[in-house]
Parts: sequence; structure tokens; C-alpha cells
Amino acid sequence: MPPRFALPLAAALLTLTAAAGCDVAVDDGSGSPGTNSTSDSGSSGGQSAGDANAQLDKLIVAKESSMSGYSREKFPHWRSAGSNCDTRDKVLQRDGTKVKLSGCNVVAGTWTSFYDGDKITDPSKVDIDHMVPLANAWRSGAAKWDTDKRGDFANDLNDPQLIAVSASSNRSKGDQDPSTWKPELSSSWCEYAKDWISVKTTWKLTVTDKEKTALDDMLRKC
Repeated sequence: MPPRFALPLAAALLTLTAAAGCDVAVDDGSGSPGTNSTSDSGSSGGQSAGDANAQLDKLIVAKESSMSGYSREKFPHWRSAGSNCDTRDKVLQRDGTKVKLSGCNVVAGTWTSFYDGDKITDPSKVDIDHMVPLANAWRSGAAKWDTDKRGDFANDLNDPQLIAVSASSNRSKGDQDPSTWKPELSSSWCEYAKDWISVKTTWKLTVTDKEKTALDDMLRKC
């Protein structure tokens, strides 16, 4: 599976053309989802299983905290990204093929869900999933953050934290960690584990014993 975090030159040209007020269709040729940011960084696609294992070993193992006080409103999203678009639009542009814009808004394209392989052609039916769910982050350290930091986490385009997936797979996942939920496609398990570990490492979130064991097992698929 190719790295999911390369932003083609075509996407950059698309953005520039869209700024001129045109509807533009661009096929990036990848056929696979990915993450990047305004700085095109944060990829875990080139990270080896060994590197991911080393990061996993450094994560603090702890019991989950309570959900007391949690609400999604404490993780403000989606942020404005300028030109009448937001973080969701950015992810749809990045993860889709043959994406068509009206101004900055995504109005058409094709998305292949990384979790179950479903192909989606209506952008309104695409879910943007948080790799590490907001509620899981709350239980593993984010409850101590201020609202601004939680907003940064919920809109993180620098790390593999946001991904376009099918609504059914996103609902199935909910706020579960890898010890209780894995992508339907076992071929995605390696990258899923690496991405989860990368996000938890960057944001200094904890893992449970069962979560760590499940991540280790998934890395064996690499």
C-alpha cells in the first residue's frame, strides 16, 4: 500500500485555480486516502514497523481516565481554512480523486474508505474520522488540556489524525481503541497501528495495556 500522506502537485495547482473562482476537477492518480498539512508534513507513511514499535514502547501505559466532563464541544471543529472552506474540506480535497471544487468547497469526487474499501462518490456521505477518537483522547490525557489545545488536536492536519472514511465504518469504530475495534480490511492494520501510535506519540497521550498489546499485534501485519 503506498504512503497515504503525499500531496500531489496537482492538488496544489487545484487550490490555486480554485482561488480564481473556477470549478476544477483533478485526479491525483493515487486512489488511496492520505493526510498532509499546509506544511505537507506529519506523514507516518514512511515510518517502519520498527520505528513504530520503538515509539509504542515509549508511550506511557495507564488506565483510562473517566469520561466525566467530556463533550465534543470541548474539541472545537471544524476550523475555518479560509476562502469559505474548513478543515473538513481540506481533508476531502486531500483524500479524494477527481475532486471537483466550487470555490473552496468540495462538490464531487471519489473517496476510497481506508477502513473497509467502500467507494463513495458523494462528498456529503463521506465521514472525516479522528484516528484517535476525541473521547479516547479525553480518557488518555486530553481532559487536562485547555480548549485551544483540544481544538488543535481535533483539526490536526500535520499528523495522521484525520482521514476520510465511510460513515458506516466510522460509526462502527465510535470511540473504541484497537483492542476492541480494527478496520474491516486487515491489509490496513499495519498503517492503522502506525498512525495511531504516531498521533498518541505526538500528543503525548497514554495507552492501556490491552491497547498496547493490540497495536503490537497489528504491527506484525507490516
